[in-house]
Amino acid sequence: MTSPVTKAIRDAAAELAATSDTARLDAEVLMAHALGVSRSDLLLRHMGDPAPATYAALTERRLRHEPVAYITGTQEFFGLPFGVGPEVLIPRADSEVLVERALAAQPDARRVLDCGTGSGALLLATLAHLSGAEGIGIDRSPGAVALAAANAQALGLADRATMLPADWSQEGWDETLGRFDLVLANPPYVEADADLAPSVRAYEPAGALFAGADGLDDYRLLIPQLARLLAPDGTAFLEIGASQAEAVRSLAEESGFATQVHQDLGGRARVVELALRT
Repeated sequence: MTSPVTKAIRDAAAELAATSDTARLDAEVLMAHALGVSRSDLLLRHMGDPAPATYAALTERRLRHEPVAYITGTQEFFGLPFGVGPEVLIPRADSEVLVERALAAQPDARRVLDCGTGSGALLLATLAHLSGAEGIGIDRSPGAVALAAANAQALGLADRATMLPADWSQEGWDETLGRFDLVLANPPYVEADADLAPSVRAYEPAGALFAGADGLDDYRLLIPQLARLLAPDGTAFLEIGASQAEAVRSLAEESGFATQVHQDLGGRARVVELALRT
């Protein structure tokens, strides 16, 4: 007899406890995915159902440290559903402070640029709250550009968001872009020898994670180019690692910017805000 959903989730959570700090949640999310329902619907209506045959394989993938978001193909960010895959980083709640601060600084922004757009999460979440704005997301990964464009379409923002292949380490990458009220960026900022969770190091794209021995290589490249991308009263917001605030501020101030640092919900330095000095 097929095990009911309740028992299957309990057994999976017990197994996953060895590799996940959120074993019960993982087991429930994977079950909801296997059943094709929301997690809340699962808990309210389906706990006595037969467990689907596909559930065991999903659990096995999680036991090998594959992120739940890659298994289900979706991740929520700023209240919006985003398609994700191994070609992009998984959007994280800590990054939401960047969107919040950008919207507070430029509530009437008309043009937005997202450098290293990945899934498009930063750009599309921002545009969803700026009804009159248009935006461009750039990424050096063709797979990321395609996925971001698909997310723009799914969220009804394709008419206001353009995703383009571009690499800020290459000469002339921004020649046709113009100037922007907001520039957003979550560049690679992880040190090459950083001790990362297996689910991150083994599955998330290295090109979007690592930036040299100190994690600052991409800031050194991108920050000096921001002045020509910002409108006179524009603002840039850069996500940073928790220990990088002073180093990134120094790089920005050397390039002529005034800076502020913003913390995430955990109280860690997460975003550096840059504005051209007047």
